[in-house]
Amino acid sequence: MISRRALLAASAGLGLARARAQPLDASLGADAQSAGLLFGASIGREAFDDPAYGDLYRREAAVVTTDVALKFDWLRPSPERFEFGPADAIFEFARAARKKVRGHTLIWNDNAPAWLKALSLREIERTFDAHIERVVERYAGRVHSWDVVNEPFWPMDGKPGGWRDGPWFAAMGPAYVERAFRRVAAIDPAAKLTLNEAQCDNDRDWGRQIRPLLAGLVDRLQQAGAPLQAVGLQSHLQPQWPADYAAFAAYAAGFGARGLEVYISEFDVNDQSFPDDVAVRDAAVAAVAGRFLREALAVPAVKMVVCWQLGDGYSWYRGIWRRAHPGAARNPRPLPFDDALREKPLRSALGQAFAMRRASFEKPGFALKNHAG
Repeated sequence: MISRRALLAASAGLGLARARAQPLDASLGADAQSAGLLFGASIGREAFDDPAYGDLYRREAAVVTTDVALKFDWLRPSPERFEFGPADAIFEFARAARKKVRGHTLIWNDNAPAWLKALSLREIERTFDAHIERVVERYAGRVHSWDVVNEPFWPMDGKPGGWRDGPWFAAMGPAYVERAFRRVAAIDPAAKLTLNEAQCDNDRDWGRQIRPLLAGLVDRLQQAGAPLQAVGLQSHLQPQWPADYAAFAAYAAGFGARGLEVYISEFDVNDQSFPDDVAVRDAAVAAVAGRFLREALAVPAVKMVVCWQLGDGYSWYRGIWRRAHPGAARNPRPLPFDDALREKPLRSALGQAFAMRRASFEKPGFALKNHAG
């Protein structure tokens, strides 16, 4: 068990090292760029409702991911309606602030609206094609990368091959994945097309089952000549579960060996297993993040780190925690900035990890270690 003293010392050390590596007023986006990376965060209407939060994105992020605005259930409240307003606002924010945009996500079998599930399989198939065409045509040429398919696997659904169940899978089987990539590429050939998956960072049963399934799907897509350019590994770190971050880095490097980029696409650290004391908890989050990032960012194929929101007050964990613990004084603190948008030890851990990667580039004759072997 890590002591409170050790955690606080580690946190202080991270801050000191970062201060030596970069000026204190450098942004995470600038730190990452100097290390050959894109840094950013998911973004939603919170950044427009809270001007200070919007300013935080302008300062710190180089890329923004549409948080829920392009998810099917949010975008399509009924068969006839497309609620493009929230996504349009994100694209306008990004244009004005000169930020890149990641489109998340076109196709996901989870959280399907009732009206979609009520359609016949043939109607679901037609909706699939029409939805991709309508959404991608609207934003073509303005997207750095699309999460074309999100979380294709969920072995707990009991489907052969470990596939996540849902309307798209029910209508087309595994073929829906390749079909989606080909349709997107035909409309927006400049975007990097990404297969995004969860759980691969942990060694719980979920991670151990999903990692080989995802790698096998990537191999099949490449063998079929599908237009796949990147793999997103979400990395919602769960310190309460077993994890081997060096093994994760080796896994990520395997995608690099296939000629693909790797994105740490939904990064945060679940702090539920840490003590209530805020300073101890924040230091523990930073220590876990530091260990993970040191391994992951040593992989040359890793080109991006995207946090899932920037400030604790807007984390998806907040809603989960409050529903499970109504009235509790403690709130999750999984992100680099707190409720008041003050930087935390996790921000320093990110900056230090970017500095370490940059330093590895600067050493004569030194190559980023290749975990693929």
